[in-house]
Amino acid sequence: MLNRPEYADLAPAQVWARELDEGRWWCSESTMYRILRAAGQNGERRSQATHPARTKPELVADAANQVWSWDITKLRGPVKGVWFHLYTVIDIWSRYVVGHLVAAHEDGQLAEALIADAAARERVDPDQLTVHADRGAAMTSKTVTQLLTDLKIGRSHSRPKTSNDNPYIEASFKTLKYDPSFPDRFGSIQHARQHCEAFYTYYNHEHRHSGIGLHTPASVHHGTAGQIREQRQRTLDAAWAAHPERFGRRRPQPPRLAHRAWINKPDNSDLGQVAVAAVTTLPTAQS
Repeated sequence: MLNRPEYADLAPAQVWARELDEGRWWCSESTMYRILRAAGQNGERRSQATHPARTKPELVADAANQVWSWDITKLRGPVKGVWFHLYTVIDIWSRYVVGHLVAAHEDGQLAEALIADAAARERVDPDQLTVHADRGAAMTSKTVTQLLTDLKIGRSHSRPKTSNDNPYIEASFKTLKYDPSFPDRFGSIQHARQHCEAFYTYYNHEHRHSGIGLHTPASVHHGTAGQIREQRQRTLDAAWAAHPERFGRRRPQPPRLAHRAWINKPDNSDLGQVAVAAVTTLPTAQS
């Protein structure tokens, strides 16, 4: 009975209840399980949908404007239920915010304009850049997809429900929202725009980022970090010469700037063969 075509995909509880509704009692539900177990059929009886494993995005940048990451976060409006949406695009190597905007809603056309403006301002060449995002509606919209195709910009997307596939943009949102100046609510969209403009100006040009040797994102992005590190070294050398007892036996050195930035660093890879990014091949715009 349990293997009849009409019951073969059903759990014993379903079979037991349906037979009982027809006025037939054979045994208890637990006895049905025991019979199936004895026959080696106590696994999942229902047909299961299968989903191909999503390929892990693996991206690497060793200079500015090779890999950008972008996302949208919500900002509380003046009253409950009112939200503003902050779009932000960040360069993962320099941590420089290359573009942002605050809007009343999520929209693929706004995202398209933001990325297009940032690409033009940064003078991105064809096939130079890969843009990484999660799988939100704006991120996978046809307008953004077509723009990236037209500009010959590579596309990469996070795996579903995998937040650590997009760590740089999430970290920048945390820095924004945990800043002491961040308000509990914004009084208007103009207020939100003014605050984000002031914050990102500070973040790019004044904030010393621990992930890039305590340099500002702007100095790394525009190539002055090396000179600044040399100046820091001269200052430390002078302090060491004047007060060697305060430094022990080691000559003090400023923090080093990382040579590469990664999204999901490959476990085993020949870095000499890694160009800009190893990206999952994604469908073209018409799909």
